[in-house]
Amino acid sequence: MRYLTAGESHGKGLVVIIDDYPSGVPITIDFLNGELARRQKGFGRGERMAIEKDTIEIISGIRKGKSIGSPISFIIPNKDWCNWKEIMDISPALSKDKDLKKRLLNPRPGHADLTGFLKYRLDDIRDVLERSSARETAARVCTGGFAKIVLKLLGINIFSYVIQIGKINLSKEIELNYNILKEIEQSEVRCPDNKTGIKMKGEIVNAKKKGDSLGGKFKVIATGVPAGLGSYSEWDRRIDGRIAGAFMSIPAIKAVEIGDGSNVSGKTGTAFHDEIHYKSCAGFYRKTNRAGGIEGGMTNGEPIVIGAWMKPIPTTAAGLHSVNIGTKKSETSLKERSDICAVPSASVVGEAVLSIEILNFMQEKFGRDNIDEILENYNSYKRYLEQV
Repeated sequence: MRYLTAGESHGKGLVVIIDDYPSGVPITIDFLNGELARRQKGFGRGERMAIEKDTIEIISGIRKGKSIGSPISFIIPNKDWCNWKEIMDISPALSKDKDLKKRLLNPRPGHADLTGFLKYRLDDIRDVLERSSARETAARVCTGGFAKIVLKLLGINIFSYVIQIGKINLSKEIELNYNILKEIEQSEVRCPDNKTGIKMKGEIVNAKKKGDSLGGKFKVIATGVPAGLGSYSEWDRRIDGRIAGAFMSIPAIKAVEIGDGSNVSGKTGTAFHDEIHYKSCAGFYRKTNRAGGIEGGMTNGEPIVIGAWMKPIPTTAAGLHSVNIGTKKSETSLKERSDICAVPSASVVGEAVLSIEILNFMQEKFGRDNIDEILENYNSYKRYLEQV
């Protein structure tokens, strides 16, 4: 399943083309819009989320409620575009002098502003920030929604929750169940522990008072994933490499772990590796999952567990020391409207990118053309695993 996204943060909308999506999949628009709504929630989000109410408009690839095998394309309109028509106008500027006065030339440290300006030989940071904005992740969340629809038919489910915001950590281990998942979805910071969630919100309030921003950490878990996705045969076919790359492509993500990856260097082999057991009724299984469901570049049948660290958002009300690209004089970095903390939203984006990668590997192994064909091949493979 390949996909391309296009569109600027304050342009007419975000556009996506999905190729190699299997035919015969029932598509529920309400589910896709629900995924978009989940991304927009979260304590610490900026004013933009009060303006937008993201919804999908299908252009092609769906007929009579099902995918038909041809490329799926859709648009997510930007409601805020009506306030930015002049700034984002595609026509040549009517007045060069007026246009020059509106140029943004004070780049934000930690953002794509300066490097993008230099790379593409631009004359306005606006041309960089419009595309490098995390607004693009709405397109990926909706694409991930299409992937989730297929994965659910295959018995694979994806969940996420927030572990840390600022200095506030979730100290206890979480065992996912219906009640915990319900609590996560009801929490404004997507934290499964109410007391910790309240402290996280307090941390965000304090950062806002100081004109600052916060990062944090979240986890994404995939259950029902079969053993044998990915391969050890070539470096670019290892599923952990592809998943790590997908998470690192989310704006502001600076580190990724699989399983207990951040603690691996301090443990011995006998203390870290997940010992193998067997029962005739259950087959091969592990009592622990420190590997996060992946060994040797392949899934091992245990849940896939991904942790990701998000840096504080580069746009702050207080600003940071910067240099005007034109005058070369010291200035405070630009203060574009932004979030204080977007870690809860990033966890939903993490669900999307993990869903896309898992579906890619499922299609690689079990077929890509039609959902019935994929299900037939997958069920045959599951019978084989039960007999080993």
